[in-house]
Amino acid sequence: MPMRLKNIVLALMLATALAGCNDTLDSVDLSHVKNKVEHPLPSRIVAEMQKKNMPRNSPIMMRIFKEEGVLEVWKAKADNRFDVIASYQICAWSGKLGPKKKEGDRQAPEGFYNLTPAHLNPNSKYFLAINTGFPNRYDQANGRTGSNLMIHGACSSSGCYSMTDEQVLEIYAFARDAFKGGQTAVQLQAFPFRMTAENMARHRNSEHYDFWRMLKTGYDNFEVTKRPPEVNVCEKKYVFNQQVEGKASFNATAACPPMSTPPALNVALASHQKAYEVAFQKAVKKLDGMVWYEPTEAERKAVVAEKRKGRDLAYAPTGTSLEAGKLMKRDEFEALMAKRSAPESKPAGTMLASTSSRPATAAERMKQDRLPQQQQTETAAAAQPNQPTDTVEASATTVPIPAQNPLAYAAPPVSESKKRPFWKFWSQE
Repeated sequence: MPMRLKNIVLALMLATALAGCNDTLDSVDLSHVKNKVEHPLPSRIVAEMQKKNMPRNSPIMMRIFKEEGVLEVWKAKADNRFDVIASYQICAWSGKLGPKKKEGDRQAPEGFYNLTPAHLNPNSKYFLAINTGFPNRYDQANGRTGSNLMIHGACSSSGCYSMTDEQVLEIYAFARDAFKGGQTAVQLQAFPFRMTAENMARHRNSEHYDFWRMLKTGYDNFEVTKRPPEVNVCEKKYVFNQQVEGKASFNATAACPPMSTPPALNVALASHQKAYEVAFQKAVKKLDGMVWYEPTEAERKAVVAEKRKGRDLAYAPTGTSLEAGKLMKRDEFEALMAKRSAPESKPAGTMLASTSSRPATAAERMKQDRLPQQQQTETAAAAQPNQPTDTVEASATTVPIPAQNPLAYAAPPVSESKKRPFWKFWSQE
């Protein structure tokens, strides 16, 4: 193929790829936006919603992946499952991987948050903003502090998830339309990374690993059902899709009440976990002797410095950890950390990678990564003869849901005595 023709083909392929991305929104002329609060979703998204059989005002959910620097909007289809409808490159997030713990630490939150209409700020000085709801019950129970942590425009962050103005215009519109449709709370799931076996193995030495394993339980519940999990907190820990009997209730700082996972969901989760453990063991073996070096915010910014050229000084993209980070041999990594800590006379190895100093074998990590105790106790029961496991697959289609879209996350508040138990959504009706 002649070189010129080859270049044209490559250019067309690139253009086609970009056409399907929602992070290429700088072409939107904001000067033509007369009312940013009521600005409609663009026709390309409306067409995609129709294609995926998504009602215009059906519920939405958001997922954030720090390491990739991605914010996804998921929307309910007519069959009650959620599917991704838009994906945006986060322009700026501060700090490193790991949860926010205290005011001023520049960390962006990780966890499960409920966004209500009251969290929308149409008058934000950052164009438009949505409060993340930090601190939630889990954060409060664990003494974590911070305020005004937002998803907003302006591409500048200090503990927030900042988008471009063009991006937040769409994100705001998704939430606005869902609230108009009756949804009372949009679930925001903020993760350090996609919680695949390989990513969990790559970060298995992190000081935050136990916290991330807890988040992974909620991540898995969504992966299996494609519906936002019901989230509660007890014993200062998250629990997901747990049913209690009688008048028992959840208290964030008290002991967990007797609880159980709906049988059909439990079987699907057990199958999903079995496949994960095999993949995790394989990943640990592949990464043996390697440590992931997580970059600082300054190192991330350096990678994307070119993006600032010609922009306002306030525009401060921070890049992704995947772009600026790297896998290193353990001895090389420890030598690098020792060199950095020498002026403070810290022993070599005490700064092991956005990692903890505790060693962990693959076998130990495999043991830790099994289903949480709240679900392990039911796995054996799920495999009894009356529920054959040879027909169970780790797929959302194995978990029963209501025939019509009940807006489980959208119904007007009702008294506890009249509230429909959530586990009814997992039974055939």
